[in-house]
Amino acid sequence: MITTTTLQTDLYERLQSIIEKCPRKDLTILMGDLNAKVGIDNTGYEDIMGRHGLEERNEDGERFANLCAFNKLVIGGTVFPQKRIHKVTWISPDHTTEMQIDHICINKKFRRTMEDVRTKRGADIASDHHLVVANLKLKLKKNRTISTTKVQYSLPSRY
Repeated sequence: MITTTTLQTDLYERLQSIIEKCPRKDLTILMGDLNAKVGIDNTGYEDIMGRHGLEERNEDGERFANLCAFNKLVIGGTVFPQKRIHKVTWISPDHTTEMQIDHICINKKFRRTMEDVRTKRGADIASDHHLVVANLKLKLKKNRTISTTKVQYSLPSRY
């Protein structure tokens, strides 16, 4: 029988495998519905999360925070101060439970490019989750191509 724990372990092993294939110098963005409540307390995770999450960390949140710490990925939804309505990513059908379980992460090297992360409650996305949006400000380098001039030599016909 496949348990939820087994599925979560498989998911995180696959995520780790994919992240390892990304060159460290490249911009890496990890996002999705991970059912991970990372919470407010960033003790031990100060490098990868702020203190602007919601509620308490759950087991999936601990696993997710460990994945992010190991790979130096900043959890964007915890970094920026927002009203509660802009942090909640999921509301139960009876509207009694609100959670922040969907995340957008960016590698720490590019942390300063992330200007904001919040949910958009009015987006029509056919889901019980709210749309999570990140604003990034990237400075892109222009690829310079070295132009080479082809030199042609004319040799006398006797050569």
